[in-house]
This record gives sequence, C-alpha cells and structure tokens, in this order.
Amino acid sequence: MQRPSQVTISVGDPREEDPLSDFEEVHYPTHTTNSWAARQEEELPLHYMTEEKARRRVPKGPGAPAGNGLHDEKAEAFYDDGGRDVYNKIGGVKGAMGGGRPRRPPPPPPASFTEFLQQNLEHLPPVIYTLLSCWTRFHKIGKAPYVIWDEAHFGKFGSHYLKREFYFDVHPPLGKMLVGLAGLLSGYDGSFEFKSGEQYPETVPYVAMRVLMAMFGVVMVPLGWYTAVELGMSSWACHLVAIMVLCDVAWLCISRFILLDSMLLCFTFTTVFGLTKFHNQQYQSFSFDWWLWLAFTGLSIGSVMSIKWVGLFVTALVGLYTIEDLWEKFGDVKMSVQDQVKHWGARVGCLIVLPILVYMASFKMHFLVLNHSGPGDSQMSSLFQANLVGNEFAKNPLDIAYGSKMTLKNMGWGGGLLHSHVQTYPVGSNQQQVTCYHYKDENNDWIILPRWDEPDYDPNGPLRYLKDGDVIRLQHASTTRNLHSHTVPAPITKLNNEVSCYGNATIGDFHDYWVVEVVDDIKRGRKDNFNEIHSLTTRLRFKHEDSGCYLRAANAILPQWGFKQVEVSCDKENNPGDVHTYWNVESHWNDRLPAGDAKFYRSPFLRDFIHLNVAMWTSNNALIPDPDKEDILASKPTDWPLLRLGLRMCGWGDTQTKYYLLGTPVIWWGGTASLMVFLAVLGAYLLRQQRKYVDMEPREWDHFLYVGKIAFVGWFLHYFPFMIMGRVTYVHHYLPTLYFSVLMLGHLLDHFIFSSRRLSERTKWISFGICVFVIIGTFWWFSGLAFGIDGPINDHWGLQWRKTWNIYNDL
Repeated sequence: MQRPSQVTISVGDPREEDPLSDFEEVHYPTHTTNSWAARQEEELPLHYMTEEKARRRVPKGPGAPAGNGLHDEKAEAFYDDGGRDVYNKIGGVKGAMGGGRPRRPPPPPPASFTEFLQQNLEHLPPVIYTLLSCWTRFHKIGKAPYVIWDEAHFGKFGSHYLKREFYFDVHPPLGKMLVGLAGLLSGYDGSFEFKSGEQYPETVPYVAMRVLMAMFGVVMVPLGWYTAVELGMSSWACHLVAIMVLCDVAWLCISRFILLDSMLLCFTFTTVFGLTKFHNQQYQSFSFDWWLWLAFTGLSIGSVMSIKWVGLFVTALVGLYTIEDLWEKFGDVKMSVQDQVKHWGARVGCLIVLPILVYMASFKMHFLVLNHSGPGDSQMSSLFQANLVGNEFAKNPLDIAYGSKMTLKNMGWGGGLLHSHVQTYPVGSNQQQVTCYHYKDENNDWIILPRWDEPDYDPNGPLRYLKDGDVIRLQHASTTRNLHSHTVPAPITKLNNEVSCYGNATIGDFHDYWVVEVVDDIKRGRKDNFNEIHSLTTRLRFKHEDSGCYLRAANAILPQWGFKQVEVSCDKENNPGDVHTYWNVESHWNDRLPAGDAKFYRSPFLRDFIHLNVAMWTSNNALIPDPDKEDILASKPTDWPLLRLGLRMCGWGDTQTKYYLLGTPVIWWGGTASLMVFLAVLGAYLLRQQRKYVDMEPREWDHFLYVGKIAFVGWFLHYFPFMIMGRVTYVHHYLPTLYFSVLMLGHLLDHFIFSSRRLSERTKWISFGICVFVIIGTFWWFSGLAFGIDGPINDHWGLQWRKTWNIYNDL
C-alpha cells in the first residue's frame, strides 16, 4: 500500500475520530494486560463500531442537527469535511481495497492462561459448530447397508485404483483417487462391484469409507464461519452463516455417502475462504501472509478443478476479482512499474500456473497408479494402451500385411474404434451400420483384402505388405460385409456421404475400394523417412476411390437406433489437417508375422493428458437428456432456486431406508430472495447517491459492495452456465451455487439488522433468535430425509410442502 510522504500524528484522545476521514487510524495497544482485556469487550462486528459510532450517517452528540441523516444543508454544515465534495464521501477508501475484515494490531503475548483464553475466544464458536457438524454428518451414517445412488459409480472407480486398472470417466481424477485412498485406509481390497442397490458384504468397510468422505462435509461448517469472519460480517451474521451450512439438509445428505460432491463443496469453500483471506492481506503486499494466502487460493483452485469441472466456476470468480484488483492497481499512479509487474507475475504464478500444475499432477498420479489394462483402455490412444500391464498391443506384429486382421482407431481427440453390427440404417441406404465404438468388441475387427479385380488373398502365398497408395478392401470379420460408401447423405452429417457395410465375401463392387494414404509416423516422423506401415504409430487416411471422400469420425452421436454410438461418414472435403480423418492400426493379428518389440512404443504424458481431457469433454457433452425416455431424477436449473423438485437417491419400497435429496426450504428460499433484494437495494442506493444522499460511510459502502459482489457474482457464475448447457442436470448441481446465496442472506441480514444503529440490542437478539429457531426447526423437520426414513413413506406426514416434491408414493 502506498503511504503519503508526510504523516500527521495526533496526540489527542484516540476516541475523537473524524467520521469522514479517508484514512483508517489504527490504535496500537499499550503493553498492559488491562488495555488488551478492554479490547476483548469488542464483538466481531462489521467495522468494530460502538454505539457512539453509527453505521448510518446520522447526527451524534448534543450539538447535532435534527433530521433523518439525509443530505441537507444543516447536515452538510455539521459534517464539515474541509471542502471535499459528496463524491469523496461516497467513494472507496484509497489505498488497499475496501471491504473485508478490518485490520487490527496483533495482541501482545499472553501473560497467563486466562489471557490466552480471552485472546482466542473468537475460535470457540467454530469449534462448537465443528463438533455439531461431526454429529450430523456421522449420525446413522451406516444405516443403509446397500449401494446408494452414485456410490455405484464412484465406489467402483475407487475399486479400480485399488486394483490399478485403467478406467474412463467424465470427471477429473483427484476426487476418485481420494475415494480409492479412503478404501485403502479402510482396509477395502477393491473386489466389490458396487452395483446399484446391492447390499454391501461384510468384506466392504462401507461405513468407514462414508465417514472419511463425510469429513469433507464436516470441514464445510468451520469454513463457512471463518469465511463470514473474513468477509467482515458481524458475530451474529457469522453465527447464522455457520448454522445455515450446518443445517442444510441437502448439504448434509450429499456428504454422507461415497460421492465426489462433498469434496467439490469443500474445495469450493476453501477457494472462497482463501480469496477472502488474501483480500485482507492486500494492505501488506508481498508479505509472508500475502504470499501464503495467494498460494493457498491457487492450490484450492487446482484442487476443486481436479474434482469436477464445475470448479471452473469458482475459478472464474477468483479471476474476476483478480482482474478488478489489478485494474485498480493499474490506476494507482503512485505504484511503480516494477511493483505493477511483480503483482502481475504473482497472480500469474499463483492463480494460473500453480492450479494448472496441481491439475496436471492429479492426472500424472492417475496414470502412474492405473498402469494395468482395464475397462477404459479404448478411450485412450493406442500407444498409451500399449504401455499398460496386461495389454498385448506391443506384442502384436509391427508391419501390416494383406490378410491381417486388425482394429482401426480414430486418432481424433476422443476417437473410438471402427465398428459395425448387423443392424441396418433406418434411413438412407438401409444397409448395415458402420459406427465408432469406444469399447473392445469382436465387431471392431476388420481384414485387409485386395480389390475385387485382383487375385484372391492366398494365406499360403508370399507376404504382401501394405504400402502408401494401395487400394484395398476392408472386410468386416464377423459379418463378412465390406466397408462401403456411396452418394447417399450420412444420417447426421448430411453434407457427408454415408458409410455402410455391403455384400459379403464374394459379392461386392467398386464402391468397396479405399486408397491408403500415409500421413506420417509418430515415431519415425515424415512419411518420406519410411516405407512400411506400422501398427500403433503410423497415421493413415482412407480415401474412397470412386467419390474421393475420406473416412471420418468426428464425435457426432447417432440416435437410439444407432445405440448412441459415434457416426462414421465420408467427408467430401479433403482437409489434410483434420485429425478426425486420421486412423491407426491398434490391435493386429497375423500368424505369419513376428511379434513386435514392446520397447518401441512410448507415449508422452502431455499427449496422453490432452487426449484424456478431450475425451472427457466429448463424453460429458454427450450426456444430454434422452427425449425418448423420461428421467424422473433429472431437473432443470429453473427448478433449483425455489426448490421445486428433489431427488430420490435410492429405491422407495416400504422395507428400504429412503433418502431424498432436498434442501432446507427456508435456507434455499431465503437465499434466493436475498439475491433479488440485493439487486433492488443496490439500485436504490445508486439512485440515492445520484441525488446526493449519503447513506453510508465510505468504508461501509466498500464493504457492502465487496461482500455483495463476492456473493452475487459467485452465485451467478455457478448458476447461469447450467442454463445454457445441453447436458442432463440434477438438483445436486446447485449445491455449490447455494453457498453464495447463503453468504448473501447473511450479508443482508447483517446489513439491515445486526449492524444497524437504529435497532436496539434487544431487537437484534430477538431477530437473531427467530432466524436460528426457524432454521433449526425446519432442519429438524426435514432431517429424516438425510438420516434415512424407514417404513412406508406415506406414514411420515408433513413433508409435502410443495406439490411438485415426489416424496410420497402416490406422486
């Protein structure tokens, strides 16, 4: 923070402050026990104000003019500020960014245990809330001894880590690695299949695994408290934020199972907490604490992105804050160019480079642990698969010859294996379908054969190796039909020609001819450097001889009649740089050729990292609602803010323990209402400022805007993207968004009630008591939805607050 060249020191009574000063005067305590003990009488208020220092701009003292504190001539005369105009009064505090927790000097070392307790009393409430959080998260956590909801997915992924089998999923690996670690620490051996609804055997320590996952939910409560503290809220508001985090039934329910959501929520909370801590260190740039919390925020960003890509939304919040911060510093003409560059470098290093390194490190660990062949192999490149233990690719023959049976892998990001099955197209030619498929199947096998006008392949004749420019037929091994194309439009990509399978081993025509074009080789470089086509490493294109189009698979998904597999078409545009027209031989069988050398195959980490991320992105975008099938679990983003619909997490039979993912209504509805109230109040304040009314001191105005921006922008960034997503959505997608509406609700209650001078202490206590009673009472009423409901659900009356909630069986 830039300091003025001259400092005026006042030796008068420190309590006689100018309420309009642009600079905060910090009074350091004397080194006596009594002076510090007196300081402990302060609460944890917004600005550490007493009754003598009003939150509103209202007159004080016997000589103050009467009125309501609005801008008028008498008030202007009374609040003489030495000639500064009203804009200086309303404008932000110069120097460090406004808002946040006010700075106060560190206490002197405690001289006794009593003094130590007095200095740390502010940590007693979060300790109590943490203990309460442990009880709510762990209470009856093992009541349902069977696989609940998405435990079927994430428990199975944890098993793959314990067995070290490679798998594929649309989410980054950190959260699933932590599930695997929880299983390892619990003594689980990875043998259970985690089928949905299946009862856990005694060999699976599911209770211990749930407890370890619930620890992330426990941490959310103290993080909520300390974030409210760092945002500068009063002690009342801090209590309310912590209670709302503690008592939301949806957060509680989602934290009690083997899922990723508790980890996603926890790291979202840590990111916001780190941001607020860093904000409060802005007055001492480049100090140890400044670097510590900047780096902590970067680590949290990397962690939350490594759990689910939803973490990009809180990353965007940090990014917008950083842009505003650097823009303000850019406008500080007193700051040297060297300091400007240091600030930019620090942000780039800690908020961009560090999160990327954390994200990439999670994938590096993912690849190191999962070094055995598994069910997700085919999503990766052929070279990557060749290095997995148990995979035979590297032992397959190296050179490709006529008569070889092989599989062809599309080399576009997320590409699959060339595939065909007996089903035919319901449109176009009605011939046998050709698709791309991401799983190993005998329908992926093809045989290289000569043209129809050439001698038939002789398995006992001389070997004929495949060369660049050869014209071949590709025969589907299981149906004996030939890969075929014609001028019929493709079913999805209408500008391309359809690709099908036609004829048999003895019937075909010139539409079965494909020209082999070598692009290059991953190991040997340009095609001028070699003559032989190798499996795994040589990149090929297949040109249809008659029409000149190229065999292409670009992740266009076929309808249900094509089993949601990837469309294969023939692209009439010759684009040599289109990787979706690149293919390589993956599996290769030919008894007449020698086995390859495993040492020849290496797959670089960066290529594998990019390949897997693109495959994840492609598969995630393919998770779209099926119009032919109703999903009773899915919900729309417009359903979430007003809690229109919950989610049944398990079977709903009378003999089953039932869990229903539904938030505490008053928290969800109150948070949504607070967002609308904030916009209305902000607009009213801006209009009043334009009319020269003064409602708040500069520091208060900065604080109101700062907390409001963190809460509202954070909520918007987490909510709006789901409005434009095409993928299927569920109510649990709103849970990170809910946190920001909770912060907004606490902020507005603090602004209008707990930090208001116009209300008495008694009124504030009554208001606080009502809020706590309503929140805890509603939580108690709906807590069974998270703790588990036994018996017929219709026997539990009073849960149907909205007609759209499908809690009861007759809905």
